[in-house]
Order: sequence, then structure tokens, then C-alpha cells
Amino acid sequence: MSTTALASTLTGSYAIDPTHSRIGFVARHAMVTKVRGSFNEFEGSGHFDAENPTDSHLQLTIQADSIDTRNADRDAHLRSNDFFDMETYPQISFVSTGVEAIDDGYRVTGDLTIKGVTKAVTVDFEYTGTAVDPYDNTRIGFEGSTTVNRKDWGVNWNAALEAGGVLVSEKVTLEFDVSAIRTSDAT
Repeated sequence: MSTTALASTLTGSYAIDPTHSRIGFVARHAMVTKVRGSFNEFEGSGHFDAENPTDSHLQLTIQADSIDTRNADRDAHLRSNDFFDMETYPQISFVSTGVEAIDDGYRVTGDLTIKGVTKAVTVDFEYTGTAVDPYDNTRIGFEGSTTVNRKDWGVNWNAALEAGGVLVSEKVTLEFDVSAIRTSDAT
């Protein structure tokens, strides 16, 4: 298939399939190991223009209390005012402000809002493929990550360690493994 035909085939509106996608994070704990977690409830949609990526856009809304690090006590602490203050700020959101083609994928810049604070972030996504599933849905896949400083969003809690350093790293890697289903063709 030619590049133009492929671009025409992929261009359209999409919705993230949360049952086949993962929104996760990694943070260093006690300066020696990494803790991985994810958000289990989210929704997102957008328009992907393979031929003119700058015409693409997306939005993502995460239910903050769906945080899951496989430890109930840690998850409760993360939900508290020490970290995300989820009672006051129940959602985390991302709205793209720009999309550009890069070597093997796309660079998406947008506004990430956590705890009522909005900051620009950039995520490089690798295009992982397209398929038609057994239900005749056209799917498109992307994987990406970026590292942010959690304190930029007021997620400040920490504890000093006796041997030096801190309990939770300021740097957090955000991870995105996305499968999206086309909801309409190019317009």
C-alpha cells in the first residue's frame, strides 16, 4: 500500500479503548527501586490525520482515584492531600496543543492538568501499527513516555531518608500504551 493510501486509511476520529490500553507511571522509591502504577479508569478521543499530523488533536481524562500500585495503603496515601488530593481534584486531564511527525512516530505537545495546575508537556509516541479486529473495528496503536517533575503540579510530599536522599523521587515517568478504535472516517 502506498504511503498516501496508508495515510488515507488511518486518518479519522478515534476513541481510546481502555480495556486494551494502559496509562501508567514509574517513580523511584527509597532511592533504590522503582514503583510502577497505573490509572485504571480513563477515556480519551481525538482526530488523527496521518497525512497532515499538525491537523491531529486529542484529549484524555483520567479518574485520579483509579490509581493502582498493587498496594492498598500506598494507593490510599497517593489519593490523599499529601499527593493528589483526589477529593478536591478527581480528574487528571491532557489536551493536545500540537502534533508533529518525527522519525518513527509523532511528538504530541499539550496541557497536562493535575491538582488544578496546568503545565505543558511533550510526549514522543511510536506508531505501533494498525489492525482490523474480529469485530471489524479499525485499531491504531501508539506507545510513548515522558519524564516530568511531580512538584511542578504541586505533588510535593516526601520524607528524608536516614542515609540521605528522599523516599519518593521528584521525577516520574509517564507511560502510555494506547489502542484506539476508529469512530469515523476522515472528514
